[in-house]
Amino acid sequence: QQEKEDLQGKLKLREHLSQTAGKNEATPGPSKNIDLEMKQLQCKLKNSNTEITKQSSTIKCSLKKQVQEKEEWIQELQAKISQLERDLTMKRHLIEDLRSHLKANQENEKTSNETLGSLERKVKTLAEDKKASIDSMKQRFNVAMKEKSQYKQMYHKAKDELEKKDLKLTKLERKMIETECAMTELETAASQQLHGLAKQSTQALETLQKELLLTSDKVEEFKTFVKTLTRELHHSVQELRTKIKLAKEMGEMKACKKGLSQESLQLAASILNVSTTDLYEILQEGDDEEMAKTKMDFEKDKEWLQHIQKLLEAQFPFASYLTDAVLEKLNEKKKLVEEYSSLMKHT
Repeated sequence: QQEKEDLQGKLKLREHLSQTAGKNEATPGPSKNIDLEMKQLQCKLKNSNTEITKQSSTIKCSLKKQVQEKEEWIQELQAKISQLERDLTMKRHLIEDLRSHLKANQENEKTSNETLGSLERKVKTLAEDKKASIDSMKQRFNVAMKEKSQYKQMYHKAKDELEKKDLKLTKLERKMIETECAMTELETAASQQLHGLAKQSTQALETLQKELLLTSDKVEEFKTFVKTLTRELHHSVQELRTKIKLAKEMGEMKACKKGLSQESLQLAASILNVSTTDLYEILQEGDDEEMAKTKMDFEKDKEWLQHIQKLLEAQFPFASYLTDAVLEKLNEKKKLVEEYSSLMKHT
């Protein structure tokens, strides 16, 4: 009976699904499947009904036998009633448990019905999505067919071009064979000419090596010339600075009537066995500003010499930078000469 009830419930569900499938004309495939399942379920119902009739007839026969047996066993059962009452209490407890299980099952059925409804909605949405995807696939297929026709045209064009290029290649290969023959002839002529040129080139190389040695010697001479010139300029500028300092000192000494001539200073320096610059530094020990200025000038001269050394070691061209550096020092010397001449006029 429980199986029959389950089958009837399934039949009702399938009928409901078939009705919904009939409404949705867009999905004919699932409705056919539902009809087939309906027929199968109806067959199962018929089979179950026949089985129930058979079972009911057998149960009736067995019940008659059991009634006779029970009438015989009534007296014995009356003695066991007390025990059965105890069992009944236990069974009542079991029935209560079963009722609680029934309630839980009913709740589960409700949830399953809700899930069934959600699944039906999902089926509808999936059918709509499939429709959209099929439409998009059709559009893609049409585009692909168009592209295929275009590629076929391109293929035929490429095939024609390849045939033309093959003809050109055959012509070029013939020309290549002709050129190779001509090249072999040219190579033989060129090898003969190269032997003659090799002899000439060895002679030219020897002359070039000699010229290179001469130019390297000239470069070394030029470097020594520049170094000596810068040293001389440096010394002359230093001497002019010392002379200007001495002239200033002499002017101050004359103003105080304690002047000493430059010759006397030179004489004093020779007696003390020191240079005029050292003697001037001894006389100017108290003047801090002058000492700082002389230090600054010395540092500038040192930087100038290092700059010229770097220019000589640098890559070509460096002539413009070297001339600028030398002219800078010459202008400084010119200014110092003018200052010295003006001081000597006053003194």
